Amino acid sequence: MDLFGGKTLDEPNYSLHAHSVLTVISLSGGLRIEKAAYIKVGKFGNSVSGCPDYLMGNVMKADKKSAVKKIKEMVYTTKQEPEEFRTNMDRLFSTVFLPNNVECSERDYGGIKCDVISPVVYSSKRVIIYIHGGSFVGGSCSAYRNFCASFAHASSCRLIVPEFRLPPTYPFPASIDDLVNVFRSVYEEENVARNLEISASGLRPSNSSGHIIIAADGSGASLAMALIFKINKKYRSNIQNLVLFSPWLDMSSDSPLIAGGRKVNDGVISGEAIHAAVDKYTYAANISNPLVSPLKAPIEDFEAFPQVYIQMGEKEILLSQAKELKSRLSQVGVDCIMDVWPDMMYMFQMADEFLPDSHLAVNRVGEFISKREGDSEEEIEERRKIIKKNNIWEPQKN
Repeated sequence: MDLFGGKTLDEPNYSLHAHSVLTVISLSGGLRIEKAAYIKVGKFGNSVSGCPDYLMGNVMKADKKSAVKKIKEMVYTTKQEPEEFRTNMDRLFSTVFLPNNVECSERDYGGIKCDVISPVVYSSKRVIIYIHGGSFVGGSCSAYRNFCASFAHASSCRLIVPEFRLPPTYPFPASIDDLVNVFRSVYEEENVARNLEISASGLRPSNSSGHIIIAADGSGASLAMALIFKINKKYRSNIQNLVLFSPWLDMSSDSPLIAGGRKVNDGVISGEAIHAAVDKYTYAANISNPLVSPLKAPIEDFEAFPQVYIQMGEKEILLSQAKELKSRLSQVGVDCIMDVWPDMMYMFQMADEFLPDSHLAVNRVGEFISKREGDSEEEIEERRKIIKKNNIWEPQKN
């Protein structure tokens, strides 16, 4: 079924493609879609629009018990070996079809294999580098592909997921080193593309802020902040936002979470589990290193940080650490938005088949990214027209 039939799109800032067979030919000022076919994307997807069933009129009831059971598989414990933990996480979270007609390709950045996830409509002005969680020792492109596809669609951004090295085979700082290499490669590529666009148009962009977004969840938040600490000001100034889901920010021995051990537990994650994970990541004397526990960094290290957006559940034991990060950022004049969802648990966004709030939460973050200050009314209207013209489901504000 050919939905586009060789249609020419003349919108310069947004690119369009679809799931399945696709040939794109560059034209002056636009793209040409030679062939694109939609396929059904799964239990909670609509075959044409990618809209979740519960938003198409079917009521979806929250099943928190099943959600908690699934999300617990993202948390490493000493009951499993790291390899077994990774295998189970991949098995549970991997999927064959991606939602919302999103496309996924593979390429290297800085010598690191990465997923490149592209929604049907995306801005050429922004790209997300997503650093996956998984208790330091687990997680993969495969396990995060479904979630990142939804996130990319909601954000109208291309999204890059690095397959960085994991402990204990590759302990600290191997993961950080890989991410620095990825970031530098993406930075260089995006700046070349931006300069070519400026040369072609003869106009400089009205918004001179950064165009790379760093996003991460769980233990990936520690890696994301370590990345920002390590890169120099030239690179840091090109980061538009730091988006954190349920971040791990302090694994040191004097952290109340670690000191409390098994007793500090929110039903999904515990201080004991965090300690078990960081013990596989690095040696004991290094856990207070700011590159491992970001809240241990001196206050001046947070200067010139990008705007931070933190989304998490109200029930999380990690909430106090997130509030502490917000306080530290405010001391140096960096804006931090706290988006706390009532009655939600750690990484509830990864249980979208059980929780309607998962979809709504990802859409809220996506709206924050895709409608940043600096986008003109013309650019916002341009995106709306493309979405309407091509029958793409657009989440409503909530």
